[in-house]
Amino acid sequence: MLLVAGPLAWAAHFAVTYATVAVWCAKVAGREGPLGHARTAVAAYTAVALVVIAAVARDAWTRYRLGGDRTPLDADDAAGRHRFLGLAAFLLAGLSAVATLYAALAVALIGSCR
Repeated sequence: MLLVAGPLAWAAHFAVTYATVAVWCAKVAGREGPLGHARTAVAAYTAVALVVIAAVARDAWTRYRLGGDRTPLDADDAAGRHRFLGLAAFLLAGLSAVATLYAALAVALIGSCR
């Protein structure tokens, strides 16, 4: 579950962000209206998603470092698999953080529903 937790946080952020902006532009502001409160909501969604991703990354890094440097990542034992999955989850969490920031950047740079 740790392996997919970071990408799931990004996917949830992506879906909620674009649903919020779509509903805001369709129902509240109109086609040419400003994003207004939708920007605030997206900033809050981004902060929550980044906190979740940071927690996942911290846990994954702890799992990766648990075996120390003695156990190679490609060892055919439980410790090697444990370290490999910890590193993979850490890297996926980093990628998810970048993707979350890019999704929020679109809303930050575009000032209207246009």
